[in-house]
Amino acid sequence: MCTQTRAAALMANIPQADIDPSGVFKYVLIRVNSREEGDDSEVDIVRGYGWAEYHADIYEKVSEELEKDGHLDCECIGGGRIKHDPQAKKIHVYGYSMGFGRANHALTTEKLKARYPDYEVTWANEGY
Repeated sequence: MCTQTRAAALMANIPQADIDPSGVFKYVLIRVNSREEGDDSEVDIVRGYGWAEYHADIYEKVSEELEKDGHLDCECIGGGRIKHDPQAKKIHVYGYSMGFGRANHALTTEKLKARYPDYEVTWANEGY
């Protein structure tokens, strides 16, 4: 019988991508890991919001929320910017974070395509 750890169950319920409904804003790619012994499960999530002055603002808020129960551990694995145009159904991922470096935009794009299947989602390493 296969049993799922508490951390794995929590990770299964974390939205893979959560971004503002429109605009140009900073985003971070966060790797969420289990803190439970013998559980090496992990998931990468995308978070992007216009309220953030710095990429670290997003990471700090999201990691604090996810880590509060002690089952999960978070690591920021990069950042960038997102241009979200809901009228045109387009999302463009680009740029980098001064503090966290450039996220894997191809992975970010995959997560966003799953969340927005009817959108054209593109990425480029150019831009800040």
